[in-house]
Amino acid sequence: MVQQPQLRVENLTRGQTLVWAGRVADTFWASLRGLIGHKPLVAGEGLILVPSNSIHTHFMGFPIDVLYVDKAQQVVAVDHDMAPWRFGRIHRRAHFVLELPAGAIAASGTQVGDQLEVQGYRF
Repeated sequence: MVQQPQLRVENLTRGQTLVWAGRVADTFWASLRGLIGHKPLVAGEGLILVPSNSIHTHFMGFPIDVLYVDKAQQVVAVDHDMAPWRFGRIHRRAHFVLELPAGAIAASGTQVGDQLEVQGYRF
């Protein structure tokens, strides 16, 4: 995983900051590893997997929330509280996936169609 200390993700539609201490996995190996072996995410943390239109939570010890986001940084699908040992659905329109702490989607009110802005990473 590549460390991105200034990575932020804002939900412009809701006026909410989703991530202020995020990271990016933009290589095959970093994406494959994802959050495997990682401690549970806390508020403000997140991982962007790019390019990606689906995920798995195999070998993870905690649930996560998942946003599937297109090239225009618009949310195209969500998975709430995805348990370990699951496969996410494939979303053909998604360009990247944002993994968040479980409960973050509900807490921020994020919904399909919301406009995000990723700061600190160039796609």
